[in-house]
Amino acid sequence: MSLAWLSLGALVVAIVVSCTTRLNVGIMSLAFAWIVGVYFGGMRLEEVVGGFPVQLFLTLAGVTLLFSQAQINGTLDRLAHAAVGLCRGNVGLIPVMFFALGCGIASLGPGNVATAAMLAPMAMLVAARAGVPLFLMAIMVGNGAQAGALSPFAPTGIIVNGLMDRIDLAGYVFRTYWTNLAAHATLAFLGYFLFGGWRLFSRVYTGPDDGAADRAFELPHKLTLAAIFTVVALVLFAGANVGMAAFAAAVLLAVLRIADHEQAIRRMPWTPILMVSGVTVLITLLDKTGGLNLFTAFLAWIATRESVTGVVAFVTGVVSVYSSTSGVVLPAFLPTIPGLVARVGGDPIALASSMNIGAHLVDMSPLSTTGAVCLAGITEPGDVRAVYNRLLAWGLSMTVVGAIWCYLFF
Repeated sequence: MSLAWLSLGALVVAIVVSCTTRLNVGIMSLAFAWIVGVYFGGMRLEEVVGGFPVQLFLTLAGVTLLFSQAQINGTLDRLAHAAVGLCRGNVGLIPVMFFALGCGIASLGPGNVATAAMLAPMAMLVAARAGVPLFLMAIMVGNGAQAGALSPFAPTGIIVNGLMDRIDLAGYVFRTYWTNLAAHATLAFLGYFLFGGWRLFSRVYTGPDDGAADRAFELPHKLTLAAIFTVVALVLFAGANVGMAAFAAAVLLAVLRIADHEQAIRRMPWTPILMVSGVTVLITLLDKTGGLNLFTAFLAWIATRESVTGVVAFVTGVVSVYSSTSGVVLPAFLPTIPGLVARVGGDPIALASSMNIGAHLVDMSPLSTTGAVCLAGITEPGDVRAVYNRLLAWGLSMTVVGAIWCYLFF
């Protein structure tokens, strides 16, 4: 039990320090996981680092490398203008378009992480060019991807439905999907109007005043787009791993000398990649040492039959702010539903929906994957900190908003 509290305390310290200093919480979490796991828990180093999210790392690294190349050779700049053209210059429609794209693509199969990683760099560049507030664009494209997360064809949806099957909650596949989609769509568009999105409809974007007359797609840009769309097609129709497919496309572009490969590697967003990966290692250690069980026991202690949906949404949201929703939070909490129902009562489907929604709404935090890739898509370094702070505030506030939502509707 002492080790469980120690690991939980390490996470709390990492979170507090990350909120008050510029230290990378991922690197700090790796150090804490090593100290607590090896020297206090008697674990082998291999067990501790076994929690490193390899698939997540490959997804982030591969996709951001590919889009870094596309940014360096000017493809994203031209694509940004083409995307704005689809909205006929109406700035207000641009964030809405990216929400719809995120939801649609994620629902088809790539899921929220891969979709956000593919769309966020493009969306943030379009926002910078068209004068859309970066934070506003981030919550639209990010929540769009999150809205499709629990599609029965998406990785997280498959994980969740498998977990629910094992606790005798099969047959609710599309209910799980639509409840999550409705929550994200509602809150994204509330945020859109709350933060001034409606004012953008009165503005028309005609292009940057930078003297660049020729923005036609030349052969290098067409080949870069072909590589990107090939990756998307392989993910959608061939079940390819988006990270590995992106790496292959990046190598092809480098061989053809279409993009500066070395410069692209240097410009990859290593800070958020390390941040998310390191925190996941510490969260996995927390799970192994029994620290997450403390949350479950706490749930049963503070919840009543009437409040349990709001309570579980809040607690899963708090944990998910700094950890992997699909890899840690939901696999750890969904199996507790039968025990919670036995202790405090309630509808098991309502509890499952509350956990799913509560855990996903907070993923716009920059310490979660979706928020991190949106942050990584910002091209101007001076804008990163301000957007980071606002995304962190949004993600943390969703713990309360999600709890209220689930209490009212479930």
